[in-house]
Amino acid sequence: MKLNIFKSQSELNEQLAQYVIKIANDAIAEKGRFDFVLTGGSSPKGLYSLLSTTYRDQIDWDKTYFFFGDERTVLPFEKDYNGLMAKESFFDNLELQDGHVFYVDTNLSPQEAAADYKQKLDEHFAGASIVFDLILLGMGDDAHTASIFPQTDLVDNNEATVANVWVEKLNTNRVSLTAPLINQAKNIAFITFGENKAQALAKVFGEEKDYANYPSQLINPVNGDLQWFVDEAAASLVK
Repeated sequence: MKLNIFKSQSELNEQLAQYVIKIANDAIAEKGRFDFVLTGGSSPKGLYSLLSTTYRDQIDWDKTYFFFGDERTVLPFEKDYNGLMAKESFFDNLELQDGHVFYVDTNLSPQEAAADYKQKLDEHFAGASIVFDLILLGMGDDAHTASIFPQTDLVDNNEATVANVWVEKLNTNRVSLTAPLINQAKNIAFITFGENKAQALAKVFGEEKDYANYPSQLINPVNGDLQWFVDEAAASLVK
């Protein structure tokens, strides 16, 4: 695990873009495709824009497949749908072939949507272990990542799968990759910035392991690399 600290959000996005480009090109050279899991929320918008405009020609998008680490159980046309954010800030700038974006079908019930997404992943990986080339993750100010929130069932889920989870504090269901599935990835990168993340980040990097309250501590790839891309404000309390 490596903590990369940057002075500004723009510098962070620039270096993270270069990191994504290298992994993408290495994966395509090795196996002919790049399996890329996106994170939602507002944090990655700048990165997505950078990759799909300034650095558009540095990745072969015809050999790139996109997935989502989690999804909110709103309909696909609603603004909180992670897939819509990615489409508007990322995919609309590219000319993607059909079948290269794997959206979570929130027209289904949360349980059905999770099972449907797992089936899509199994088909894409032809029944082999689901090992993504790169998973991007964000972290909330409560130290949740994907939709693995503190004190929820997903904290204790030991199966490498896609699950639905009830998040009491948000009064809603979510669909998410589980920590064991995330930890199968070859590369995992957190993008985290802002003073409001400082306390959570300090806890996540603390010596005490408290997965129930700080679920981002669960992320520890089995045979992969973990990198944190953070700004100085977020890292200000890390010892």
